[in-house]
Amino acid sequence: MTKGKSFLFWFLAFLITASSAIYQRMTGPTYPIDGKTSINNNQITYKFLRSYSIKQDCPVEIKAGEANITGTLHWRRYKFDKEFNQIEMTGTETLRAELPKQPPAGKLEYFVTLKSNNEEIKLPYKKNVVIRFKGDVPTWILIPHVIAMFASMLFAARAGFEYFSSNPKLKFYSLWTIGILFIGGFILGPIMQKYAFGEFWTGFPFGYDLTDNKTLIAMIGWFVSYYRMNKSQHPKRWLLFAAIIMFIVYLIPHSVLGSELDYSTLE
Repeated sequence: MTKGKSFLFWFLAFLITASSAIYQRMTGPTYPIDGKTSINNNQITYKFLRSYSIKQDCPVEIKAGEANITGTLHWRRYKFDKEFNQIEMTGTETLRAELPKQPPAGKLEYFVTLKSNNEEIKLPYKKNVVIRFKGDVPTWILIPHVIAMFASMLFAARAGFEYFSSNPKLKFYSLWTIGILFIGGFILGPIMQKYAFGEFWTGFPFGYDLTDNKTLIAMIGWFVSYYRMNKSQHPKRWLLFAAIIMFIVYLIPHSVLGSELDYSTLE
């Protein structure tokens, strides 16, 4: 393979990896909800958090701009409480209240109502916000985990382009992808999960955590691919198969169907 072709494959693999990273960040259930609206012709800006530390109450702030606007924070324990608790927000130009901190993986459902003269609005307008509380993950675990997971995607994408090579390095890219994915997803990942939510693994067969399960699916896909490559007359197809499975897995937003505290176990 020429150096130019190899560079092109690596560049395309990097674009795929970077795109998946941005997509996961923007579409995941932990990404804040923000927006703008108005009440009595006064512009309102808001940003609702959907992930926070278990060590302190979570602030909820609305930039109202005028003193005649009042706000109320409504919250309840997700999938457990029937009625919403209400907290009157304080402040003038910025209305503020706090959600009570929760145990690891505890979730709260909340929204805000604003009143000005005879007008009242609800934020967000449609679905309520769901926030999950988590323990703080040490930087020495978090950063290597993130690097390893996206490095595995980079090598997986690069491996897929070997399908178009006349002299493919099938085992080389397969083993690198498997090794990096194992370190990121099955060593650093469970340690991070333990810090954040108190459990090393909440995917199959112990639970339904989609983050754990999609990592497991990706690894199985690569194991199957590596095994079949050594027996198939068309080994490049199996490498491409594993790369596509990996790409599909990375299209699933991070933390979807993640760890969730069952509040009934605390009663």
